[in-house]
Amino acid sequence: MRIFTLFKSTGFLLFGLSFFLLASCAKNQQPKTIFLVRHAEKQLVGDDPELSVAGTVRAKKLAQILEKSDIRHIFSTNTIRTKATAKPLSSALGLEIEVYDPKEHDALVKELRSREGNILVVGHSNTIPHVANYFVGEGEKYPELQDIEYDFIFEVVLDSDGGSSVRRKVYKDY
Repeated sequence: MRIFTLFKSTGFLLFGLSFFLLASCAKNQQPKTIFLVRHAEKQLVGDDPELSVAGTVRAKKLAQILEKSDIRHIFSTNTIRTKATAKPLSSALGLEIEVYDPKEHDALVKELRSREGNILVVGHSNTIPHVANYFVGEGEKYPELQDIEYDFIFEVVLDSDGGSSVRRKVYKDY
């Protein structure tokens, strides 16, 4: 009888541990959306220009679009224009802007996959489509943005099974 009780107790313990581990794994694989945007319109002077008036308006519009999207992390390159694009949302949500290296796509994608919750990433015309393409898989790849294109928002949805999908939208779609 004592051996049966020991096996019974051990069985319950193993069952509880298994349940806990499965619940932990499921928590780490919750679906999330990563919003990838190019910085808003910039002034045409200097090596690290500020946003233009139109860019400031677009940055505020981006904050309005995403403020109810449960954003948990905001990433930006270390330029004035990208951080200024992220700033209105950062201020509205009380989140810090985390700086990333735009040349390190692999490291950024790994970091984005590891984070929980929805994410905003602000980058450049020649980097944001490349990051989106990491999540496209074998599908059609996105080309670099033209210098005059500021209106695109790439929505990357990471499924709980590890799959991903990418949709390119424009601000007026929201």
